[in-house]
Amino acid sequence: MHRFSIEEIIYKIQKEECFEAVTEDYSFMIKIDGYAPYVCGAVHDGHQFRKSLWENCLHTEYDRWYEEDPCTKEMVQSHPIVIAGLDSRFEYDLNRAPETAIYHDAWGKQLWKSPLPEAEREHSLQKHQNFYQVVHALVEKIQSKYGKALVFDMHSYNWKRWDREVPTWNLGTANIDNERYGHLAESWSAKLGTIKLPNAIKSTSKINDTFQGNGYFLKYITQNFKNTLVLATEISKIYCDEYTGILYPEVVRSVETQLKELIPLQVKEFQEDK
Repeated sequence: MHRFSIEEIIYKIQKEECFEAVTEDYSFMIKIDGYAPYVCGAVHDGHQFRKSLWENCLHTEYDRWYEEDPCTKEMVQSHPIVIAGLDSRFEYDLNRAPETAIYHDAWGKQLWKSPLPEAEREHSLQKHQNFYQVVHALVEKIQSKYGKALVFDMHSYNWKRWDREVPTWNLGTANIDNERYGHLAESWSAKLGTIKLPNAIKSTSKINDTFQGNGYFLKYITQNFKNTLVLATEISKIYCDEYTGILYPEVVRSVETQLKELIPLQVKEFQEDK
């Protein structure tokens, strides 16, 4: 994996080069093994939290981990195009618009001991902007090459905080063109429901049950690229213990193995859809 500037990454995408890179500041990674008609994104996979923020932060490392989406990049790492955040959403949230990307409080708890200095805010927002410059160049390239593009927007959520039974998989479709793509969202949800998990973990799939797909990553791409469908795909954190931070690698591997088969099937269906 190489370390490139944002300008170098965008240049390589425009020239249709295959590469794997981290940005110069290590804020996100991108891998392109081939220019396939789809992209896998994991915007909340990151856990890094820059040192200049440590002393001012009221949340513990576990508090941050609990709200992040660990292993979501790993679940799609075998696909040809992967882009994933390396920084924690507590530094800046890639799934929020720039004006709300830096938290004042998080999940009901104040985040900073004292207000962030302007220089720290600007530092974080520059990283956010850099990510979306690359996303724009990437989706633009794929859509121009194939006429349309499919983006798998991978997330996870804490199922134990709900006081009712919630699905293993949730697909958020409130902000896609449902008249045009609703049937494809339903077929993706159905495919997710076929995934078999180890340790007798139940696998269910629903649409707009726990989340509706209101994230900025989906909205940004949908608003800028009329022929690109973003499937906001959430897995409940059945692949770890939310309360202790222990990961279950056999569950993560099982999901990755089955998505390796299911994602290409969904891409084929999307490409053949008129």
